[in-house]
Amino acid sequence: MKRFLVILWCAFCAIGSVCLRAQSYNEIVEKAMDFVKKDSLVQADSLFRKALKIDPNNARNGLLFSNLGTVQKRLGKRDEAVESYTMALNILPYSTAILLNRAALYLDGNRLDDAYLDYCNVIDLLPENVEARLFRAYIYMQRRQYQEARIDYNVVIGKDAGNMTAQLGMVMLDQREGRYISAIDRLNLLIQNNPGDVSLLKMRANLEYEREHFDVALLDLEKAARLQPGDAEIYVMQGDIYLKQQHKGKARSAFERALQAGMSRAELHERLEECR
Repeated sequence: MKRFLVILWCAFCAIGSVCLRAQSYNEIVEKAMDFVKKDSLVQADSLFRKALKIDPNNARNGLLFSNLGTVQKRLGKRDEAVESYTMALNILPYSTAILLNRAALYLDGNRLDDAYLDYCNVIDLLPENVEARLFRAYIYMQRRQYQEARIDYNVVIGKDAGNMTAQLGMVMLDQREGRYISAIDRLNLLIQNNPGDVSLLKMRANLEYEREHFDVALLDLEKAARLQPGDAEIYVMQGDIYLKQQHKGKARSAFERALQAGMSRAELHERLEECR
C-alpha cells in the first residue's frame, strides 16, 4: 500500500510540474507579446528565449521562434534572426510567411543564393505569390538570367496588370537586352497612366539618351523639372546631354542649377571642368 501511495504521489507531482511549466510558459509568452506591443524589444527577446528553455518541446515553439526572429530583426540582430527563422522552419517547414521573412534577411545581407532558395520554396507552395516572384526576378536580374526574370514579372503582371514594380522590371529587362522600342512603349503607357511621376520621365529620358535621341530626352527632362524643380539629378542629366551636343554654356548652366538644388561641387567637378 505504501509503495502504491509513493507511486501515486510521484505521478501527481509530475502532472503538477507539467501544469506549472505550461502555466509558466504561457504567462511568459503573453508577457513577451505585451512587450512587443509596447516596442520593448529587448525585454521581449529575453522572455521569448526564456519560454523556449522552459518548454523546448512545446507545439507552439515554431511560432515562438518566428516571433523571436522578427524581434531580433527589428533589433538589428540579422544573423540571430536568421537562426531563429531557421529553427521555426524546422518545426513549420511549409510556412510561407517565415520563408519570406528569412529570404528578406538573406537578401538584405546580399546572400542571394540563400534568398533564391527560399523564394523558390514559397513559389512551389504558392505559385502566384507576388512578393516571392518580384524578389526572385530581382535575383535573376542580378544573375543576368533575363529570360527567367521575364517569366516571373509576367506572372505578376498576369495577376496584377498595374503592378508598378513588375512593369518597371520589364522596362529594365528590355533596356538591358537592347529592346529599346519595347521599353519606350512600356514607359509611354506608364507615363500616360501616371503623368505626374517624375521618375518615369527621367527613366524615359535616360533611354532616349542611350539611343542618342538627345532632343527628345531634353523634352522629358524639361517637363520633369517643371514638376519637381528641386531634383538635382534632372539638371545633371540635362548637363550631360548638352555636353554631348557640345553646348558647353548650356551644360554649365544646367550643372549650376544642380548645385543650387543641393548637389555638391565635388560631385560635379569633372563635369564643370569639361564646360571650360
